[in-house]
Amino acid sequence: MKISILDQAPISSGYTPKEALEASAGLAQAGERLGYTRYWIAEHHDLSGLACSAPEIMLSYIGAKTEKIRIGAGAILLPHYKPYKIAELFNMLATLFPDRIDLGIGRAPGGSAEAAMALSDQFLEGVRKMPETVKDLLQFLNKDFPEDHMFSRISASPVPKVSPEPWILGTSCKSALMAAENGAAYAFGQFMSEKDGEEIIRQYRKNFKVRGSLQQPKVVLTVSAICAETAEEAKELALSSMLWRMKTDKGEGNHGIPSIEEAKSYFFRNVNQDPFNKKSSLIIGNPKNVAQELRDMQHRYQADEIMIVTIVHRYEDRLRSYELIAEEVLS
Repeated sequence: MKISILDQAPISSGYTPKEALEASAGLAQAGERLGYTRYWIAEHHDLSGLACSAPEIMLSYIGAKTEKIRIGAGAILLPHYKPYKIAELFNMLATLFPDRIDLGIGRAPGGSAEAAMALSDQFLEGVRKMPETVKDLLQFLNKDFPEDHMFSRISASPVPKVSPEPWILGTSCKSALMAAENGAAYAFGQFMSEKDGEEIIRQYRKNFKVRGSLQQPKVVLTVSAICAETAEEAKELALSSMLWRMKTDKGEGNHGIPSIEEAKSYFFRNVNQDPFNKKSSLIIGNPKNVAQELRDMQHRYQADEIMIVTIVHRYEDRLRSYELIAEEVLS
């Protein structure tokens, strides 16, 4: 089973954004050493507790610190941008780091309505035009505009020997069908969706059309997991992530990922908010149990690869979680 890393560059309480981004670079290096297939970093804007607003900058930093692991954006939020500029950015990365660059494309705003307005005057119009802009972006990458097209005479320079691999990211049948129609690989965000992912992926595979270099459908399933030596320790680590997500969903001010002590104190005071009493897609456990759940999910969803996002308070615990999973899955 292939496994990969999705990093949201979390900022833990008591740490700085610089330390969070440096920890992200360290995670990518560790992923390469441990045998993970790829490392992606997400784009977020003014979102409490997350540090990366510009994946393209972080990828140039991380690419220079790694040698072979595939690196990419998970995802560039295309409605904010013009396709030509994104093609230039990722062709530049693919020129610097040959045959290693993935370009994940998403349509979420990545932050508040105010942040979306600050980024683009026409975000909703960008969402409406998403099918058209995805097509333009892929044609810039593939250099295959029709001769009579206004963009046929320009190139997204520098043009690399191997183009970035395009992926459509999403949580709905709409995103799956967009990926299928454009012959792109598809990443389904199971960790942030309550929809029937199995059926969505089946629709992607059923409707896939060969449009570019990808000759058959390819699926990454993205899940949230926290692994520790024991299930009890993993549950304790998970409290930080659960409290952070709960506060973020409520819009409760600016805060980083709370410590275990902060989280324990909160849930002790608010006994009616026991996080483990609620249905959650978060995988929590010891290495054997987590690995078995990942294998079961890969089989159930018919995924080619599992991508894992892990958020805990201490960066050392996050790294250890990825280490334990790799040792169990890839050994």
